Formats: sequence, C-alpha cells, structure tokens
Amino acid sequence: MKSKPCLELSDLKAIAAAAEAEALKNHWAVSIAIVDDGGHLLWLQRLDGAAPISAHIAPAKAHAAAVGRRESKVYEDMINGGRTSFLSAPELRGMLEGGVPIVQDGQVLGAVGVSGVKSPEDVQIARAGIAALQL
Repeated sequence: MKSKPCLELSDLKAIAAAAEAEALKNHWAVSIAIVDDGGHLLWLQRLDGAAPISAHIAPAKAHAAAVGRRESKVYEDMINGGRTSFLSAPELRGMLEGGVPIVQDGQVLGAVGVSGVKSPEDVQIARAGIAALQL
C-alpha cells in the first residue's frame, strides 16, 4: 500500500492566512476556498465586502484545479479556444481562472480557489497562500 501526503488543519490555516494577507494588502474583497485532492471543501472564508456569489465560485475553481490536477485556467482557455463541448464535462465546474493546485513532489494535495477580483489577481492570492507551505 502506498502512502501519500495530505493537508492538515495547520496547513489550511497557513494557506488561508497568507492568502488573506495578500488580499488585504491589495484591498481586494474576495472569497478563498481550499479543497483536498478529491475537491472536497476544507476551508472557505469570505472577506468583508466580497460579493456573495464569490463564496460559490471560489470552491468551484478550487475543485476544478484539484480534480483536474492543473490550474483551472487551462479549462477556461480550452473553452475560449472553441472547445465548448467541454462545458458538458461531468462533475467539473468552476472552469475559470483562479484555481491553483497545491503540489508537493509531483503529488496534488488539494487546491486553492479565489474569486472576487480580476482572474490574474485571484491567482496571485491563491499562489501567495500556497507559498506559505514552502513546498
């Protein structure tokens, strides 16, 4: 039987604190979601002023990044490139830029999804959170 690393509560707190700090530093009102490698929600926070819909979009972006094992932007680019049939992919939602997988030694541990500002800024916040783990 193989063993694999997994996110712990202390990891979630570190990611969330760093992501929140990045958002606050830039005065960005966002929602931040962290999921495990199966896309199951482990953490969600909606910062003051963030739109209510962002609390739905952030977990969906994280889910897409975790189960797809790649940034959610890949799906957005694919669809924008004309492959609209990919919108029918089962159990895949949040195919928008802003979901970033958490990878350690080639193993996806989960993902961070952010929603509330421009997509590249959402990614900036997610990456700042992941950087807190020093993988």
